[in-house]
Amino acid sequence: MARMNVLLPAMGEGVIEATINKWLVSEGAKVKEDDPLVEVATDKVDSEVPAPAEGTIISIVAAEGSTIKVGEIIAIMENNSSRTPEESRQIIKEVERVRETITEMKNEKKEVEALSHDLKSRTPSGKFISPLVRSIAAHENINYTELDSIAGTGMDGRITKEDIFQLLESRKKEEALMAAKAVKAAKQEDMGIVNMSGDEVIEMDRVRRLIAEHMVLSKKTSPHVTSFIDADVTKLVKWRNSVKDKFYLTEGQKLTLTPIFIDAAARALYEFPMINISVEGNNIIKRKNINIGMAAALPDGNLIVPVIKNANEKSLTGLARNVNDLADRARNNKLKPDEITGGTFTITNFGSYNNLAGTPIINQPQAAILGTGTVRKMPAVIETPEGDVIAIRHIMILSLSYDHRVIDGALAGRFLNRIKEILENYSSDLV
Repeated sequence: MARMNVLLPAMGEGVIEATINKWLVSEGAKVKEDDPLVEVATDKVDSEVPAPAEGTIISIVAAEGSTIKVGEIIAIMENNSSRTPEESRQIIKEVERVRETITEMKNEKKEVEALSHDLKSRTPSGKFISPLVRSIAAHENINYTELDSIAGTGMDGRITKEDIFQLLESRKKEEALMAAKAVKAAKQEDMGIVNMSGDEVIEMDRVRRLIAEHMVLSKKTSPHVTSFIDADVTKLVKWRNSVKDKFYLTEGQKLTLTPIFIDAAARALYEFPMINISVEGNNIIKRKNINIGMAAALPDGNLIVPVIKNANEKSLTGLARNVNDLADRARNNKLKPDEITGGTFTITNFGSYNNLAGTPIINQPQAAILGTGTVRKMPAVIETPEGDVIAIRHIMILSLSYDHRVIDGALAGRFLNRIKEILENYSSDLV
């Protein structure tokens, strides 16, 4: 058997001593490893000190009520277990570690006392400041006004070190925010953007940020090329005007130009399937279904793209119903997730706002998007058996933006010209 000293173990960060409250064993008592020996109290918590090994308590060194430093002997016991040399070395190392901890704590305490020596122990409003809090405040240049603003979470509103750390964290966040604003201002200045007096800064909402990210991604992903063509849609306009009232009476739906544009695009895509594609790495995905998205503006100014699934399989009546239903529910935020996904081609109508044409951005991962301009009356040269004449015609401009990685100008040109032909000679099963 060997005798061993029972030391007061480390009791937590910042704790260097404890008070012996009550011994739970007496001299001569036999104990097992981890049996509680004594109750001790620190300025933070009350706890029990366990037996470091199995054995017999030979002598109780620290009397009840006495204050003992961490690492000092509180009892001596006779160890019943036979330890190997390696286990003994580990015990010695642990004792050395405890002693090093004690030394570090003493040094920290001296540093705290030195830093807090010239600082007052109370704020102007009377809040008590411990030496530790004073030292942290001195380290971090926290003045008494800032300390007075802290709602202490300790007993009787005392300011704890956690309160100080929370203040420092808030300060770091504020400094980071100010730095970010400074960087933003510098970038704006580099770009020639200077906020003048009276300017209003409007933060993008979540939807607008998503749209912005999607647009930038599209431009980074696809080399855009836009081709234009004009179409004489006089026959189409006259035909629609002749049937729209009857259509509304029989179907209860307005017949706008949008379902007609979708019908024409669906027919052309069926004839030119290499427009109805997307890119995945080095592969071209030729889509089986023709699902046409129609860009629609929402009341808040944002954009959404409902999708007409299998548009080439629907009649004009079916397309009109589908378009009106999706547009109405889009305006009322009642679209289902499935109704805004799965598009293979998109149409955006610049003519809705009397615009002649535009260069639309491709809706990734699609490879092309059709823009339709306003239909307006213009003088145009018409070929007749008697010769060329100038007449008033309904003219519109079509624009096609396409991914030049996979769609060449010749293919895009033929496709755009085919849509022009369909619109100029439009016919449907609608009577």
